[in-house]
Order: sequence, then structure tokens, then C-alpha cells
Amino acid sequence: MNKLLGAASALAITMFAAPAFADPAGCDDGEMVIKFSHVVAEKGHPKGEAAKQFGERVNQEMEGTACMEVYPNTTLYDDDKVMEALLLGDVQIAAPSLSKFEAYTLKYRVFDLPFLFASLDTVNAFTQSDTGKSLLTVMEDEGYTGLGYWLSGLKQFSASKPLLLPSDANGLKFRIQTSDVANAMINAIGGSAQKLAFSEVYGALQTGVVDGQENSWCNIYTQKFFEVQDGVTETNHQTLAYLLVTSTEWLEGLDPAVREQFLKIADDVTQAANADVANKEAACRQNILDAGGTIRELTPEQRTEWVSTMKPVWAEFEGDIGKDVIDAAVASGS
Repeated sequence: MNKLLGAASALAITMFAAPAFADPAGCDDGEMVIKFSHVVAEKGHPKGEAAKQFGERVNQEMEGTACMEVYPNTTLYDDDKVMEALLLGDVQIAAPSLSKFEAYTLKYRVFDLPFLFASLDTVNAFTQSDTGKSLLTVMEDEGYTGLGYWLSGLKQFSASKPLLLPSDANGLKFRIQTSDVANAMINAIGGSAQKLAFSEVYGALQTGVVDGQENSWCNIYTQKFFEVQDGVTETNHQTLAYLLVTSTEWLEGLDPAVREQFLKIADDVTQAANADVANKEAACRQNILDAGGTIRELTPEQRTEWVSTMKPVWAEFEGDIGKDVIDAAVASGS
């Protein structure tokens, strides 16, 4: 089975990958090639560094059996095209943001609800709960299996003008991910939501195609969004998390012993990466300040106004997500 999968992966590299990206890990003949495509920087970003660690662990511990090639910064696929690539066998692992799965399930909208999670610890507690773990398999009928949640941080707003109250966003155009929840959230503050690929955000901010965006500290720093914005407002209004995902068919086709070893490595990397996200986010926040960026902190009264303005969005999506899922998420913070 391993030789067969290795041959299929080698054929996929020949047919679909550009020569400039071929065999970055130096895989040996006979090893099963596992390609991992993602869209963020390899260094300085929680997901990028976790992906690099994942590749290193696989290549060290599964040497002779499997070899992982990691393609960062959209060098192979963006988060939209990678989903089809997983089913075609052109890649074996991806980690799109949870909002990218709306075509397959609406359950992950729970992570997009504004001000649902008070901290990264709360998010992590939910992902480790029975409800959180059960959501990893909700797309198996569509051909996808979740291996774990990779946290990236809580989201902050930035714009071409100061944002201290929700009313400051009135009339502004904000880039969002492909998320109906985010769209409703922007509408609630009087803004206009524009869905753009991650790779297009800097240029859109620079040229005024959009006036603002929402993202984690490390995305704002590593992609230099703060350079083309008036400042960043520390709202912590939403979770940015990714699903480490694979093809169900590919995973089930592995030799049981190989699958067990691979899943153990994936879980180890997930736990270690999530435990260190808060430190990385704090470092990225400080890097923005050190680079001359502006960060605005909200007063308790200002924060209360943001929360009360956005909270009605929860009811709008309760039917899609399920009240039981929302209740479990709320309970994780109690």
C-alpha cells in the first residue's frame, strides 16, 4: 500500500507541481510523499511554524516510509483550490481557515461568532471538548477528515481611520474571509464586507480597494498590513483558527501502523503549537509596535459597545450551527 501511494504521489508531483517547487524535502525513492500546502509565511506565524515542525517530525520519525513536503505562502495552492487538490490526491494535507469549509458544513461557523471566546485558552478548551472533537468528522461524507484545530489567535480590526466605536466603521469597506458570519458582523457595524483571498489583502489595503481588515496579530505583522493602515484596534472580537485536514480516502488507505504513527505526530504537533500561540501572538503584537505601527486599546465602555452591537449575530446563525454547539462553546469559558 505504501509503495502504491508513493508512486501515485510521485506521479502527482510530475503532473501538477511546477518544477521550481519539486521535492523541497529531498524525498528518497520508495518513500510515500505527503504534500502539505498552506498560505502563510513559514517563519514568524503560528501556522507556518507548526507546518514546518510537522514536516520535520514526519521526515525524522517516518524516514524510509514517508516524506513530507511543505509548501508555504501559497506557492502551490490557495485555500480555495487546495480543497479540490486534496480530493484529487495532488496534496495530502492542508490547513485552511475554518471559514473556508462553509461549502461542506455550517457547524464551523461557531468559531466565527463575534466575542464568543474570551481567550485562546477558552478556544483550546472547546476544541478539546467532546463537542469540539466531534466536529472533526462532520465532513467525512464530503471526503474530508479533520486531524486537529490549529489556533492562530484572536482577531483585531485595522482601518484607514481610527476605530474606537462600532460607529467609526460606518461606510468603510472591510476585507473578510469567505464567511457569512463575518459578513453579518461587518453589516452590524455599518460597514461593507468584501471577500478577498488572503494573498490579495495587502494590495487591496494599499490601493484603497478596501479600507480595513480583521486578522490575528501575526497575520497583521508578517503580511505587513499595519504598514498600509492608520492603526490596529485591539478588539479580540473573533477567533482565527485553521483545520488541519486531509482526504478521508487517503487517510483510510494508509497501512494501520503507518496511519497510527502519522496521527500521533499530527496530534503532538497540534498540542505543542496551540500551547505556544499566545506567546507568538504577543511577540507579533510587540513587533508591530517596534516597527512603528499604532495599536489602540479599548476602554471597558468602548468594548461593551462593540460586544452589544455584534451579539445579535449569534441568533442569526444559531440554526446553522446548532444551539448545543454554541452552548458547549460558551460552557468552555466557564
